[in-house]
Amino acid sequence: MLQKVILLLIGLISIKGLAQDSKMSVELSYPLPIDNNFVGDNYNGIIDLGFKYRFLEFNTIKIGGSLNIGYLKNSKKANNQPFTVNLYPIQPRVFAELTLPSIPKFHTSLGLGYSLLLFKVANNNNNNNVALNSNVSTDIQNESGLNINTGVAYDVTEKLMIQAQYDFVNIGVDNDVPDIAYNKNINILKIGLGYRF
Repeated sequence: MLQKVILLLIGLISIKGLAQDSKMSVELSYPLPIDNNFVGDNYNGIIDLGFKYRFLEFNTIKIGGSLNIGYLKNSKKANNQPFTVNLYPIQPRVFAELTLPSIPKFHTSLGLGYSLLLFKVANNNNNNNVALNSNVSTDIQNESGLNINTGVAYDVTEKLMIQAQYDFVNIGVDNDVPDIAYNKNINILKIGLGYRF
């Protein structure tokens, strides 16, 4: 699924990249789970791909929509566990970007959206010593919730920028999971590059 979304984004970027006054950008970041929660304790960031489209422009504020897709790898040693669980966050949102005329290369943003967290469970057991359901080699489970995003970007050139973003995600928990911050609040810092088309 991740490959199909990436191909779609590349196709949209290549089509829109031919237009003269494009309002699109693509971002590549390193996601770093932070804080004491189940994601921060169990996953390492690998990659986050973002896509933004600005559809309204006022004096100093641009309004747009964005989509981020990430990959976080299970940080626990897989050889001691019968399963590996990797995390794929999908985060659509709307955002507002502020650029002040006095510092035109510096941009701040605030976004509000939704996060769908896909947990891909893979069976690591290659022998029959552990009683596992041999019919299931992979499974996908999901959680979802509100996503608040803040970010800062600095233009290195007219098209290239460096940026940092912070995502706060608040997911719902099942009845059998304790309703505490460790199980429902996720904090991810993203550091990377962006390119405007």
